[in-house]
Amino acid sequence: MSRDDEPRSDEEEEELKALLEEVRRIEAQSRRLVRLLMEGGYRSVFRGSGIEFKEVREYAEGDDLRSVDWNVTARVGRPFVKKYLEERELSVLFLLDLSASMGGGFGVWSARQTAARVCACFALSAVRCNDKVGLVAFGRGVDKFVPPKKGFGHVLRIVRDCLALRGAGGGTDIAPALEFASRVLRRRSILFLVSDFLADGWRDALSLCARRHDVIAVRLLTPDLIPPDQAVGLARLRDPETGLEAVVDWRSPRVREAYAERVAAWREQTERDLRRAKVDRLDVPVPRRADKDAIVRPILDFFRMRELRGEKR
Repeated sequence: MSRDDEPRSDEEEEELKALLEEVRRIEAQSRRLVRLLMEGGYRSVFRGSGIEFKEVREYAEGDDLRSVDWNVTARVGRPFVKKYLEERELSVLFLLDLSASMGGGFGVWSARQTAARVCACFALSAVRCNDKVGLVAFGRGVDKFVPPKKGFGHVLRIVRDCLALRGAGGGTDIAPALEFASRVLRRRSILFLVSDFLADGWRDALSLCARRHDVIAVRLLTPDLIPPDQAVGLARLRDPETGLEAVVDWRSPRVREAYAERVAAWREQTERDLRRAKVDRLDVPVPRRADKDAIVRPILDFFRMRELRGEKR
């Protein structure tokens, strides 16, 4: 008898019920957001990059001025536009950080729960465009691989796994997940690396992966990156990945300043490494209170940035 066929305890049944309700809630929220706020954004930003040149033809009323072939136009004396064939499908792969640091924080959602909502938004956009969606879940190494497939039911499985999977423990190592993705994806694909990036040693692997694929680094910013109010006073903090504990006095200006400096240095180093790897960054704050727009706003800003950059080329 497989593990799925074994009888579950009451506690496991309640946990499973809560998980399914969370998946349905995320799906309902994300589907509405995709329909109302993100219509066309995914297609113009990502599908637009998966095209092949077909022909040049004379300009007709209603054609997009951005498609004008100025070289041919200047040579012939009449406006001509480039026509492209869009690829039949793309593959979207989420590389999800399962490390212990993704499960904590001071927000109403953990970084992991926020990541599930981000993945749901992009995955639903992808399946609406008939693209495939897959998942690589990792901690110190690759913990689970869900090959890219199409369909709404497959998206629900991805969202469920984003919430339910547990890492093997032992900290975070992003490089093996990037190397694994490069091996299993033979065609150019879209990769979303979803993590809090509280790790080192990933820049070289990310640079190599970005040469073959369109990689987007989704950096989750938890509320605890900002020192709490001084009224908190003494607090016992525990590193979820190493287990080390420390007592911190948030009333001390020196402690607060040192903490802010370390956070600023980490952010600056991460951003510098992403730029050197030539990877776009999407910062998503983990909200202190339930706020769907807190996730939607940075996604929409990211779409606009990619669209504007495409117009300038």
